[in-house]
Amino acid sequence: MERALLPMSRARSAPHHRGMTLQTPAATRPGWPLVTGLLALCFVPVLAGAIRLTELTAGADVTPGNARFFAAPLPVVLHIVAASLYTALGAFQLSPRFRRRRPGWHRAAGRVLVVSGLVAALSGVWMTLFSALPAGDLGLLTVFRLGFGSAMAVFLVLGLAAIRRRDVAGHRAWMMRAYAIGMGAGTQAVTVGLWFAIYGAPDDLTRQLLLGLAWVINLAVAEWAILRGRRAARVRS
Repeated sequence: MERALLPMSRARSAPHHRGMTLQTPAATRPGWPLVTGLLALCFVPVLAGAIRLTELTAGADVTPGNARFFAAPLPVVLHIVAASLYTALGAFQLSPRFRRRRPGWHRAAGRVLVVSGLVAALSGVWMTLFSALPAGDLGLLTVFRLGFGSAMAVFLVLGLAAIRRRDVAGHRAWMMRAYAIGMGAGTQAVTVGLWFAIYGAPDDLTRQLLLGLAWVINLAVAEWAILRGRRAARVRS
């Protein structure tokens, strides 16, 4: 009798076991590789910003290369501090594991990110419009900076509006797009660095195109991630 009941017991417990197995990968998916990769990508621009802040606060010699920063230091300081905070803190916001385990932290950090992201975007637009830019930064790069900086601010506002009306999917999509633009400086270090390593120093036009390409790459990756998430949501539903 006990032997006859044993297969039935296993059969009844099998569905529950299978259900637990299906949920385990999603529940234990690591968040550190994504966070570490994003932090590594923003390391170079954050370091460069720290060096620039040291110049401004330590009274470094004024040269033709940094004179515009000393002429109007406030937007420079705001941009560096806000962009560094935005890119570093935003890396944790994009991790699904962190969002699930610390929803309160996610909401609090999100408020900081909206403010810092807007300050970074708008200060960048201000410097593009009113700073004495070097000749190599004029023309196409000015258009790129104004366009992507304005788009970043708009995306942040749209993301905030989406979460206020409880549109979580829309909120994530707009915030991912904004973060992709905010991470542009990190990818620019890669695109320009690779060109320099292979072909040598780029001319002004090539450099401007490489900088613009970095923003395009980031937005393309963001759109791929958004589409992938939507497909996964449809499969789960």
